[in-house]
Amino acid sequence: MIEDKNQTRTSLKELGEFGLIKHLTQNFKIQHKSTVKGVGDDAAVLDMKGMKTLITTDLLIEGVHFDLSYMPLKHLGYKAVMVNLSDVYAMNGNARQITVSIAVSNRFPLEALEELYEGIHLACKTYTIDLIGGDTTSSTTGLLISITAIGEIKKEDVVYRNTAKPNDLLVVTGDLGASYLGLQVLEREKQVFEVNPDSQPDLTAYSYLIERQLKPEARKDIVKLLKDLEVKPTAMIDISDGLSSEILHICTQSKVGCNLYEEKIPLDPQVISTCEEFDLNSTTVALSGGEDYELLFTISQEDFPKIKANPHLTVIGHIVDESLGVNLVTRANQQIKLTAQGWNALENK
Repeated sequence: MIEDKNQTRTSLKELGEFGLIKHLTQNFKIQHKSTVKGVGDDAAVLDMKGMKTLITTDLLIEGVHFDLSYMPLKHLGYKAVMVNLSDVYAMNGNARQITVSIAVSNRFPLEALEELYEGIHLACKTYTIDLIGGDTTSSTTGLLISITAIGEIKKEDVVYRNTAKPNDLLVVTGDLGASYLGLQVLEREKQVFEVNPDSQPDLTAYSYLIERQLKPEARKDIVKLLKDLEVKPTAMIDISDGLSSEILHICTQSKVGCNLYEEKIPLDPQVISTCEEFDLNSTTVALSGGEDYELLFTISQEDFPKIKANPHLTVIGHIVDESLGVNLVTRANQQIKLTAQGWNALENK
């Protein structure tokens, strides 16, 4: 919480915009040769030396994308970076730089922003990313964070969403549904806290779920893993809006259909037990939950022997002709048309 009266509170007015940027970015060190000039001039200067450049932006808004009553600012800074890096890895690329723009209301002192930037700094250090610029301004509606990630890739290595082909295998990394359930646990504890502020929740049983919600990791490792295995996906996307939405994106853009097998969807034991506790269907949670930041991709059947024994990868279905549609094949071997019921950024909250 940022309203602790015992903490030192330095008003942002004391620093001014340029003083604030200098203060918050002073510990960020340049790590890539492609970053010629980072923070401190009118524009950053990059030299990609013949590589293709990948650029992606995400905007996170308090009250829509995060709730500061249970999202620590350090975790928020880290997660905001992960959301963007995940999109670069979903193109099979390597992320190199980010810009960070924030809008803050006057309820945030300098110390709160230092916490936010601690998380951003940790993400940059862990994933070898250069912070090269951004902007700060005031807000009347709380905190807004906009991050742009810049990556590089060889032309022949780029993987798009619209290039899946019939008979390709559908593969997912990691496991699904944990982040959504972590959010449900945190929302429940928030309601308990509002009724009884003295309650001390024991969240040990949900540690994995909460970590997946508050501190997700982008799958940089998968880009390297696939390269090492000599597998180039035929299409790829990251799972931010839920598995069903992402499958439909690939199928719609590639003009193909798909059979997804319910029994193949990878679920962590904590997901299964918490779904039982909350009386939720684990398949529905995996299909529609979102914010897993795993990678979903298609590969040629010829590449199956290269990935079949890998613990990070699960084949969950295969691509079919467009005329056959996009279907979930249930454990009872029934076919159900797959619909997108995940996160919709433009839905009224």
